[in-house]
Formats: sequence, C-alpha cells, structure tokens
Amino acid sequence: MTILTLEFSSPQRSVAIARDGVVLAEAVESGGRNTAAFGMIEKVLAAAKIRREQIGALCIGLGPGSYTGIRAAISIAQGWQLAREIKLLGVRSAEAIAAQARAEKIFGRVNVVVDAQRGEFYRSGWEISDGRREEIAPLKIVTATELAGAGGICVGPASDRVLFPGAAMLARLASGRSDFKRGEELMPIYLRETAFVKAAAGRNFDF
Repeated sequence: MTILTLEFSSPQRSVAIARDGVVLAEAVESGGRNTAAFGMIEKVLAAAKIRREQIGALCIGLGPGSYTGIRAAISIAQGWQLAREIKLLGVRSAEAIAAQARAEKIFGRVNVVVDAQRGEFYRSGWEISDGRREEIAPLKIVTATELAGAGGICVGPASDRVLFPGAAMLARLASGRSDFKRGEELMPIYLRETAFVKAAAGRNFDF
C-alpha cells in the first residue's frame, strides 16, 4: 500500500510517502509558524512519481505537541477522505520519537519529552535496545522537577538531545497496520481538559 504521512506536531514539520514500508520521498521544513502543507505534499508526490489517486492511506502524527499543527494535519486528512475514499491512520508522535531513538542507537531507559507549555512537559518512558522498544511509563504531563527525577536519557523536541518526530518514521510505523479510522475519529493527543470561557451576558454586537 502507498501511504502519505503528515507530521506537524513539532517545530520541524515533515511529509513523506512510502510504499510497503519503504520511504520513497520526504520533505522537511522548520522555523516559523506556518506550514506550507500542500506545497510539501506536492513535492513528495513529484519526487516519488506518485499521483494523488495512487495514495491508498494517509497517516497523521497525533502528538502531543503543537495543537495547531496537529489540527491542520487532521483537517487535511478529513478533507482528503471526503473528496476521495481513502484509509486514515493516526500514530502517536511520541512513539515515532522513541522509534527514532532506537534507529539512532540510543539505548537504555529513555524519556520522550515534549514541551507542554506552562512550564510543564509531556513525558513517556521507554526501554530501548537493539531488539526492543517498549513503553514502560505512559504519557503524562510532568513538571520540570518531576522530569529531572525520572532518570534515564531524555530525547525529544524539548530535551537537550533533540529528536523530532518525522514523517518518514511515521510511515514505517504505519506500514502493515490495519486499524483505520474515519476522519471524525482522528483526535489530537492533548492531556489537558479543554477550557471554554463564556462571554458575559448583555453585550451587543454590530454587524
């Protein structure tokens, strides 16, 4: 199956295309707040010599990370599925970082660390070796003090050992999976409760 992957959860955004787990092309951008998503998609399609109608599945990095970036990727996937019947997948971005750590031979107790804003961090713990990648501590929000006491090696966009989740690794993780979703079932990984502010009563608005 030919899979297009979008990973927009970190400051380094990427798009990749793969067939049967083999990455055919990848586009990466960093810096700034805006993502030239469609330009990146067209770039990898052209590089891989793949037409849009040949894409069998689209995989999204679900975070945690940039809520805006993740929502943008999900919106593209939802629109694509409305326009053309395509299979959709979601993969945890923290898992992609852990897989990248293993690929770079970062072994032992590894903490995947992502900035959660407000002086806090998303952290998941992994045991990684040449033949093993196992999550031993589920994703949670921790303080800087808690993170310092976790022990092990820290990797991720918000650590001294910087690793970004990449669309190419996302494609490898998605290969062979069959837990496809409808567009409305793709949700960002966001561990905080969403807060809504109710507008004060009695305000008049002119249109």
